[in-house]
Amino acid sequence: MPGHPASQATAQERSGRKAVIAASAGNALEWYDFTVYALFAVYIGQNFFHNEDPTVQLMASFLAFGLGFVVRPLGALVLGAYGDRAGRKAALTLTIMLMAVGTLLIAAAPPNAAIGVGAPLLSVCGRVLQGFSAGGEVGGATAFLVEHAPEGKRGQYASWLQASMGISNLLGALVATLVTTFLTEQQIGEWGWRVPFIIGLAIAPVGLWMRRALDETPHFREEQARQARQNDRVKTPLLAVVRDYPKELLTGLCMSVLWAVGPYALIIFMPIYRPWSATCS
Repeated sequence: MPGHPASQATAQERSGRKAVIAASAGNALEWYDFTVYALFAVYIGQNFFHNEDPTVQLMASFLAFGLGFVVRPLGALVLGAYGDRAGRKAALTLTIMLMAVGTLLIAAAPPNAAIGVGAPLLSVCGRVLQGFSAGGEVGGATAFLVEHAPEGKRGQYASWLQASMGISNLLGALVATLVTTFLTEQQIGEWGWRVPFIIGLAIAPVGLWMRRALDETPHFREEQARQARQNDRVKTPLLAVVRDYPKELLTGLCMSVLWAVGPYALIIFMPIYRPWSATCS
């Protein structure tokens, strides 16, 4: 029977699994681009930030990498507010589109030798778009999964996002290993470093298709209906969060700093130390 509780539970589980797969796959793709940029930062610096000193090239490349983190809070604010109004599905679809555009800018940008200052500008714009979209991705995908989760499984559903970040690091490292194994140093410097970004671009339409096929979360639909009935839509959600949950907000920020900064020394800087030191010798 359509209205039978068992049938409803089965439909909810099926919808939940679909949501987990689509949200996690898209999130992994977002962070895959962060990983491959960092792993090929030496070659990106050589192509876009021309300087006689390889250390200056690398620092410029990492500065552009860091800009992606600087704009993440802005992306979280803008895309989070958009998701509160247009829906979680709309926000997640937009984030993966923005990430794809940012990746395209980096993958297709001509080197500094061809267009001069335009090369670093294009790469920086690509990083800003990637960081902006990643800022909206984490909060939006978390809200999407939590609102899709059955009672008692919110933590389990949300944990898939953290797992997908680890998968993206592994995938980025695997692609980097294949590129550095089968291409010469000269080939990597000339065009090989673009291959991981092209792979990301090829996967992006799949993630976009998966997210566009999703249903909006039941909680969001219920909340929209309630606000329409009672006419009590919150006009400034950010101010409401700061006012009502200052302790939780500060705790979340401090926890994010700890787990976001520390691992990058191990999974990002250490792998690129060898190619960077080789250019210095």
